[in-house]
Amino acid sequence: MKNQHIIQNINNLTSLWKTASVPLDSYVKNSVFEYCVIKDSDWPNRLWFNQPIDEGTIHKAKKKLSTLSSPLTIPYFNIDTNNSYKLLEKNDFELKFEQVAMFLKLENTFNVSENLTMIHISNESEAELWAALYPRAFGYHIPKKIITSTEKSINYYLAYYQNQPIGTAIAFQTEKTIGIHGVGVIPEMRKKGFASEIMKHLINMAINDGSDIMTLQASRMGKNVYLKLGFKEQFLIKNYTL
Repeated sequence: MKNQHIIQNINNLTSLWKTASVPLDSYVKNSVFEYCVIKDSDWPNRLWFNQPIDEGTIHKAKKKLSTLSSPLTIPYFNIDTNNSYKLLEKNDFELKFEQVAMFLKLENTFNVSENLTMIHISNESEAELWAALYPRAFGYHIPKKIITSTEKSINYYLAYYQNQPIGTAIAFQTEKTIGIHGVGVIPEMRKKGFASEIMKHLINMAINDGSDIMTLQASRMGKNVYLKLGFKEQFLIKNYTL
């Protein structure tokens, strides 16, 4: 079952990138890799391999990357023991950041604070507010056009505290797996427990909707928030740029 949970995590993440890109004609797939690059956006803009990498597949990826106008992030899912990520480093790919893939079996709901509410984005003005708040939390930009073109397939949320928007979240469903992405809190409201509170709301909603598994990808520094909620570590994602 452990391997199945790993597959569910990776599938949810890559499906999210694809779903965010297809409406904007920004997704391409071939036999070696898939990629998406959205103009005037910092996300998802990824290239990921759909087979084990070797010198040949890396050469094909480098050739494609050299033709694109925007730099892409290349995730490596470190789920085997052959350390083939070293081939990327040998071929001029530089490690940009790392994430810890995690999962939670959805069983028990949490008591949540009534002071924090979650608003599901459903119109253009809410999408504009979400797009303005997100870079304050993360330092990179997801434009309104992605939200408005995908809001029926991807769930975007704003977290409100005392009627003020203080955080963001994305929830994306693949079968019985709900992937959580983009959970962020604006700098002036951090270290007050809001990230944990947002997650409790999302977990409760997922259980009420009948999901079995929740997956996410945490920074090394941020993973403790999720460990305290019962999430378990799965594998490391090493993210590269050329």
